[in-house]
Formats: sequence, structure tokens, C-alpha cells
Amino acid sequence: MEPVPGASPEMFETGVEGQRIKSVPFHQNQIKVHRIEAHVEAVSAELEAALGHCFAHTGLLVRALTHRSLANERAAKGQAPGEQAHAGGKAEAAGVGDNERLEFLGDAVLGLVVAEALFQLHPEWQEGELTRVRAQLVSRQHLAEVAAAIGLGNHLRLGRGEDKGGRLRRKSTVLSNAMEAVLGALFLDGGLEPVSAFARRWVMGEAAEQLAEQLRSGAALGNYKSALQEHLQATHAGAPVYRVKSESGPDHRKRFLVEVRLKTADALPGKQLARGMGSTKKHAEQDAARRALERLKAAGKKAGNADEVRPGANKEEAAAL
Repeated sequence: MEPVPGASPEMFETGVEGQRIKSVPFHQNQIKVHRIEAHVEAVSAELEAALGHCFAHTGLLVRALTHRSLANERAAKGQAPGEQAHAGGKAEAAGVGDNERLEFLGDAVLGLVVAEALFQLHPEWQEGELTRVRAQLVSRQHLAEVAAAIGLGNHLRLGRGEDKGGRLRRKSTVLSNAMEAVLGALFLDGGLEPVSAFARRWVMGEAAEQLAEQLRSGAALGNYKSALQEHLQATHAGAPVYRVKSESGPDHRKRFLVEVRLKTADALPGKQLARGMGSTKKHAEQDAARRALERLKAAGKKAGNADEVRPGANKEEAAAL
């Protein structure tokens, strides 16, 4: 690069797409680069803590977090080599391109580890029950919730044109796809063990317990909220209303406390039915709905008529957890 006329030896010229711009002191750029590197390392460390795995090949994690909008943007500017030049998985390890290949791999690996875990944990289930529960656990909706719970959206690498307002970072399809890609990277870097450990903690966890309980109770699989609403409509009691009461824990390990109340005919929230806890708002709402349903049915049996429940008749029904 030609020196800038009048510049000192400590100065150098920078440019964007060949355009000459004002040169800046070399040591200032060094400081900026160090700050960027330190920020990237801090972000990686935070995400690795949530994943429970320290990547030996950080390029895999970078690739898993790269949305096609950024890959396309860089390809248009000629800033990244084509993936064809990286055979045998070297593109993933180098962080080249977008995360869609890793998404394909992660989907398959997750299905395997969840199927194996359910097979071991529930020897009493038949094929149909195993299939139904696995489908719920690996669904895009559930994976988006898991991604949100560990703050994955904050780490996504998006094109500038797509990152306005941060809406793409919160989009469920983007989150679920990125979650699968990260699991694919986790498998390539550490094998099945770290993927299985993450799946048992975040993908299964309390969600798997709730689904197992629903199978036992005969409730609508994966949806206690719908079951509670149907029960309240059948008894002409009103409609459920959910409110977040509190949040606790760090961003990658949030806990939500949600209460469900009965909205009466005058549209005012009535008696509290129950409270629930969960790692996401939706999990907490499902837990609250499950507890409310159990209490309402128990109160109906005590009253001698399971089909008719008088909300608020029993103080224990409205008790908190």
C-alpha cells in the first residue's frame, strides 16, 4: 500500500472496497482490533457456558451463528471464499459461508439423542408414544424457545440490511434453525456426548416431564393451556389469563414465575388459579395451566361433581405454589 503524503511512519491508510479514506494511527487500529477480539471472546465464552462445551474449533461455532444474509452480503463484496474450495468439512471449521449445512446435520443429531434418551428413560412407552413426544421436543417451536432461553439470538451474525430493529434475531424460524446449526457444530467439535448433555438439560428437561405427565393424564399432548381453556369453557367458568410475576437468574439460565387467573364475564381478572415456574415464559405458562387443571379437577371431585367447579370456592385452589 502506498504511504499517504505527509503521514508519519506510525500512520497507515485504510480503505473500504478500494476507496481511499482518512488514515489513522496504527496503534489506534491495534487497540480497536484487540477490543473487537476481546468482545468476540467474551461473547463466545458466554455462549459456550450455556452450551456446556468449550469449542476446540471456534470456526464451527462462528459458522453455526452465521445467517445466510451475512454470508450473501460478504459473498457479494468478495470478502469470503466460496465453500466449494473447502472440501471435507473444512468450510465449517474455517467459519466460511452460512449455517444451513450445519442446520441439516444438527436436526439429524438432535433427533437421535432425544430418541435414545426417551428410549432409555421410558421403557413403558410404545413406539407411538415415543414418536409423539420426540416430535414435540424437536419441533421448531420448542427449539425456538430453547434458543431464546439461552440467549442465542444475541449471538447471531446477520447481514446489516437484515438486522434493523433486531426483529430477525427474535424470529422463531431463525432461532430454531440456528439452534440446530449450533448443535451440528457441537457434534462436529465434541461428538455425541456434549449434544446429549445439552439436549437432556435444555431440550428435554422440564418439557419432557410435562409431556410425560400429559401422556399419563390423557391431556392434549404438549398443551396444558388448551386443556385448561377447554375445561373452563365446559364448566362456563370463564377464560384463563396469564401474567409474568417475576424473573430470576442470569440470561442464559432464566427462571420465570407465571400466574394464571380467571377472567370473568366482566373482563376483570378474578381469582388466582395457580402459579407455575419454567425456563421460558411458555414453559412457565404450561406449568401454571397444568397445576390449575389439577386443582380444578380435584376440587370438582371433592364437590361430588367433576363436571362442575365453582372457581374460588376452595381457598386452596387459589393458593400460590
